[in-house]
Amino acid sequence: MSSLSRARVARRIAAGAAYGGGGIGLVGAAAAGLLLAEVQLAKRHVGNGDSPYPPSPEGLYGGPDRSHAAGPGHTAPDGPPLRLTMLGDSTAVGQGVRRYRQTPGALLASGLAAVAEHPVELRVVALPGAQSDDLDRQVGLALEDQGRIPDICVIMIGANDVTHRMPPTRSVRHLSAAVRRLRTAGAEVVVGTCPDLGTIEPVQQPLRWLARRASRQLAAAQTIGVVEQGGRTVSLGDLLGPEFAANPRELFGPDNYHPSAEGYATAAMAVLPTVCATLGLWPAEEERPDVSRREGFLPVARAAAEAASEAGTEVTAAMPTGPRGPWALLKRRRRRRLPTPDAEPSPATESTA
Repeated sequence: MSSLSRARVARRIAAGAAYGGGGIGLVGAAAAGLLLAEVQLAKRHVGNGDSPYPPSPEGLYGGPDRSHAAGPGHTAPDGPPLRLTMLGDSTAVGQGVRRYRQTPGALLASGLAAVAEHPVELRVVALPGAQSDDLDRQVGLALEDQGRIPDICVIMIGANDVTHRMPPTRSVRHLSAAVRRLRTAGAEVVVGTCPDLGTIEPVQQPLRWLARRASRQLAAAQTIGVVEQGGRTVSLGDLLGPEFAANPRELFGPDNYHPSAEGYATAAMAVLPTVCATLGLWPAEEERPDVSRREGFLPVARAAAEAASEAGTEVTAAMPTGPRGPWALLKRRRRRRLPTPDAEPSPATESTA
C-alpha cells in the first residue's frame, strides 16, 4: 500500500474515531477465512516459550551516583525528580525479560536522568495483554495523585487491538481520549505506535502481509489521533530498524512474540530522543528539520503514513491548519545509546536469567 493510500485510510479511521463512526475493517472480509486458518497455525508456534514478567522497575533513577534505587525512602537532590510514567501493554511493561534493567521503563528513566542530569522517578501502570480500552483505567492510576502529575507519559499500545480485532476507530478513540486527559492534566505524552506484527517469525504468508498492513494502518491512524490531541508519536514498526528483520532470533524473546532485551533496548533508543525533546532537553539546533534526513512539514495524515512505513520516525504537531488540514513535523531522529542502571538489585527483586 502506498503512503498516499495509507494516509487516506488513516484519515478515515481517525475521523471515525473523532466523530463516533463505526468500525473500518483493517483487512477485507474475503480474507477472514484464510486469516483465521493462518492465525490458528501461528498460535501453535508463537508463545510456547517461557515469557516471564520482569521485576518491577519502579523507583528513582539518577541521583548523585546515577544508580537505581527502588522503593520508598529515597529523596532526590536539587528539587523533585522528573516523573516518568509508562502506560500500555506488555511492550511497555517489558514482558519477556528477566531483569528490571532490561525493561523499556528502566532504560528510558536511566537515559532521561543522564540527559537531564537530574533524577527521574519511574512509575509503571501498563498491563500485559492490555488493549486500548484499558487506557482509561491506566490514566486514572497515573493521575490519581493530583499533587504528583507525571511530567511525561510514554504509551505503547496497539498490538493486542490488532490481534483481538478491535475496530480501529474504537482503538484510536480510546487512545485519543487518554492523550487528551493526560495533556489536560499537564503531562507531556509520547506514544510508541502499534508495532509491525508482520515481523513475528512463525507467522506465514499471507497472514504476515495482512498483519503488517493492519499494524501500519492502525499506527498511522494512532498518529493522527495523538498529534491532534497535543502528543507526539514514534513509530515502533518492526521494533525500529532493518536489523530486527535481519536478526529475529536475536531481537525476539524466548516465546517468539515479545522482544528480547536487545529488542527493547532498540525500541527505547528510538523513543528516548523524542522524550527528551518533548521536555525541552534536546539541543535547539536538532529541533529544526534536516532536509538531508528527509525531515519536514507535511499534512498530518501524510506524515502519519510515512512514519508508519519507516520505524523510528517521530511526528509532532506543527501548524494548526492548512489547505489539507492540520500539519505536522516529521523527524527521523538519530538513536542514542542508553546508560543502564549501575546498582544491582537485591535477590528479592530480581530472578536469575
